[in-house]
Amino acid sequence: MDSVVTHARSETDERFDTARITAAVDALAAEYAGREDVFRAAVAKLLKAELIAARATAQAVLLKDRHGRRCAERLCFVQDEIIRILFAAATRHLYHSPIPSGAERMAVVATGGYGRGLMAPESDIDLLFILPYKQTAWGEQVAEAILYCLWDMGLKVGHATRSVDESIRQARGDMTIRTAILETRFLTGDQPLYNELVARFDKEVVQGTAAEFVTAKLAEREERHRRAGQSRYLVEPNVKDGKGGLRDLHTLFWIAKYVYRVRETDELLERGVFDAQEYRTFRRCADFLWSVRCNIHFFSGRAEERLSFDMQREIAIRLGYTSHPGMQDVERFMKHYFLVAKEVGDLTAILCAKLEDQQAKPAPVLSRMMARLRPSTNRRRVPDSDDFIVDNNRINLATPDIFKHDPVNLIRIFRLAQKNNLAFHPDAMRTVTRSLKLINTQLRDDPEANRLFMEILTSNGAEIVLRRMNEAGVLGHFIRAFGKIVSMMQFNMYHHYTVDEHLLRCVGFLQEIERGGNDEFIVASDLMRKIRPEHRAVIYITTLLHDIAKGRPEDHSIAGAKVARRLCPRLGFNHADTELVAWLIEQHLTMSTVAQSRDLSDSKTIENFAAVVQSVEQMKLLTILTTADIRGVGPGVWNGWKAQLLRTLYYETEPVLTGGFSEVNRAQRIAAAQSEFRAAFTEWPEQQLNAYIARHYPAYWLKVELPRKIRHARFLRASEQAGHKLAINVGFDEARGVTELTILATDHPWLLSIIAGACASAGANIVDAQIYTTTDGRALDTIAITREYDRDEDEGRRATRIGDMIEDVLEGKLRLPEVVARRAAGRGKARPFVVEPEVTVNNQWSDRYTVIEVSGLDRPGLLYELTTAISKLNLNIASAHVATFGERARDVFYVTDLLGAQITAPTRQAAIRSALTHLLANEQAAA
Repeated sequence: MDSVVTHARSETDERFDTARITAAVDALAAEYAGREDVFRAAVAKLLKAELIAARATAQAVLLKDRHGRRCAERLCFVQDEIIRILFAAATRHLYHSPIPSGAERMAVVATGGYGRGLMAPESDIDLLFILPYKQTAWGEQVAEAILYCLWDMGLKVGHATRSVDESIRQARGDMTIRTAILETRFLTGDQPLYNELVARFDKEVVQGTAAEFVTAKLAEREERHRRAGQSRYLVEPNVKDGKGGLRDLHTLFWIAKYVYRVRETDELLERGVFDAQEYRTFRRCADFLWSVRCNIHFFSGRAEERLSFDMQREIAIRLGYTSHPGMQDVERFMKHYFLVAKEVGDLTAILCAKLEDQQAKPAPVLSRMMARLRPSTNRRRVPDSDDFIVDNNRINLATPDIFKHDPVNLIRIFRLAQKNNLAFHPDAMRTVTRSLKLINTQLRDDPEANRLFMEILTSNGAEIVLRRMNEAGVLGHFIRAFGKIVSMMQFNMYHHYTVDEHLLRCVGFLQEIERGGNDEFIVASDLMRKIRPEHRAVIYITTLLHDIAKGRPEDHSIAGAKVARRLCPRLGFNHADTELVAWLIEQHLTMSTVAQSRDLSDSKTIENFAAVVQSVEQMKLLTILTTADIRGVGPGVWNGWKAQLLRTLYYETEPVLTGGFSEVNRAQRIAAAQSEFRAAFTEWPEQQLNAYIARHYPAYWLKVELPRKIRHARFLRASEQAGHKLAINVGFDEARGVTELTILATDHPWLLSIIAGACASAGANIVDAQIYTTTDGRALDTIAITREYDRDEDEGRRATRIGDMIEDVLEGKLRLPEVVARRAAGRGKARPFVVEPEVTVNNQWSDRYTVIEVSGLDRPGLLYELTTAISKLNLNIASAHVATFGERARDVFYVTDLLGAQITAPTRQAAIRSALTHLLANEQAAA
């Protein structure tokens, strides 16, 4: 609570000219005497204009000095002055009481965020009107006069009117009110009344309740993180409520105020909670986060707290970031943001450790891992080491100088914690962070340190321990290439996490693959058991390093292979295994690309892929790496369809690599897939089942996952029994956030284009498509579109509209070009991403078809425009492979000319490239 008395000010303050504005209000009171409503409206109009001008000045100053805290203080000062002017107007001109009674007293107090003395441009204002006793007519009138004027100015105001007694009573029972009163700040009115509240709050509410308050606030913080997304490395972070955001700093200060009874943050230094370096970090983090938040509010014109992609670049420019080779301005800004978020987390751990030492809070709640560990309060030596002790089930230092005495202990502490299932004592982590300068070339080359590191990486719980190593700074110092990608974000919609967080998550998923038992990793888990034992360490180090060279000018796969060649010998790998790691990193995107964007039933695709992977062992390792990599990108990216494509590519390629011998040859695999279907689908008599199975080509049985095959069978039968020429089934994939349309229609050369056009007309963006034809000439296409509505019923109606449109176009009732053109004319705002258009045309990937690969910025209607353009070039589309990676669309078309031949003439290939590049570049320029 800040009992700030209204300080005497100079007559004019450059932030807000209170004297001039007060005089103007007095003049309005004289002009509109006896006409209260007109006076109020005039005052609101005057103050609104002054507030707009003051905010504009604040924004100009912020853009110039980039000092967020100063901006927040300035905006708060302006708001304070406005409220003081309004209180004076209400008590002098509207409800003047020449000789006020004891009940006609009031203190106007700022609470909540506003009470801290810092305000973002679009923040709410929280006010508490304190009265001596119960509400009186005078108190109600004054409070209403102030509130109505603030509302008329367009401000969002939270308010409460309470007596001191009532405030104390409610604070005892409600933690939110208690926190609000903790942060009150006197604005104007009756100072003794406010002082009474402060004194009684300290004595009657705070004393003896510190542990209760701390427990509640930390539980609240956990819940807030859960809602905002647990990782502090989500690439569209919430600056206010996200992990490592402003609210975490506020929570720290609330706890410190409550437990240590401090008024200002610098008192935390005097109380020994933070040392000088940590206090400077506290101030720097707060300043940076306030700069970001104020700029977001000014830029968006609303109380927006999420740093979304469409504003990240603008905020980066406002804060003065510039692009460097390999890293855009926005990526450098976001890396700084995530480093600050990490530091906020470190400060939280430090304060919690301090509180725990003083037993202000029950120990088990402080550490998330504590609950899993056996309860014990004794201190004992850690097995296998005299340098570390177990302190309440957490590893701590036996003496403060153990790292100086033996720097290998900086790695050993993490291995011993992992081996003995111990949490980390915050004091130990604090000492680790202060000892990072001991991690030098000598330690990095130390065989024992490298052996311990590889043990950490390949043992149970590696992800958790590596994350602690990363948070303490050890991982980035020990492997310097890793240090360069710490907190690095990639400015795209595909990756949900920063690069370091993605790599650590991939290691976690690799361990899950190795454990087995999860159906989504069934192929990778099987292969993990079959790789050569000496390659287990190879796949672990590759998974940790596969994106290690992101943010460099050179392609990250090639640069990453170079990093591996330098690093692996140090970690104990021989020359052959080092080269294998480098090869896997260089090729880590190949299998995903081929599986999702090539025709896997085309023998040339398989031969080309076999030439790249060279051996079954290398393909096994690449399959495992690809599975962990896709799963680690973010929720909803890995799915049954992608798993099935990887499985198909693996088993199609295996016989080529084994000289015709396959553990499971193609005919057997088709038969096995059909038998699996028969066993699972028992609703039809055998004769009908045989006829149905014969309707699908072999590729269908290999590439489609079992649950979808069963849905298809039911859908085809129901549609044909109902006599529908065209039928559409709607499904929802919650994990991926898409709506799936399964379409059954008579095959037609323009069918894909018509479906794509109908989706575009409804504003639906196609994110992937699975296209199959039956032996009797029916098309069975599954199109995944991004959701528009939260409720399935609304989304279902939208899907039905798309189906009706497809039917109308096929029957000639509707002309698609006109409908799509109308939709395109009303298209929304440009997207913040730039994707360089790429078009390749070649005959090397297929013996029968020319393959056109198109890559560019995704948008609704893109697939329709591409398929229409390809048809206008007099080409037949034999198959299409549609995929999106965040904002990037990658569509591959297998085509022939109208006579069924490949496109071999260089001039015609150039014309195709030119037309499609022009289509992509035009839209990007328009955006």
